[in-house]
Amino acid sequence: MSGAKSQAAQAGIGLGSAIAVAISWSLHQSIVWAIVHGFLSWFYVIYYALTRPGGLSG
Repeated sequence: MSGAKSQAAQAGIGLGSAIAVAISWSLHQSIVWAIVHGFLSWFYVIYYALTRPGGLSG
């Protein structure tokens, strides 16, 4: 069972980084910012969702 949890954690980290890089690139068109935001992954995705009009807060 621990193997399934490990695979799920790795998939979540990869998905968060991919979303963060895609958002960053669409906003800034900068490889440097995309790398920084890729390291921040889910933190940047949540920040983006909270600070944009129509995000999580509606």
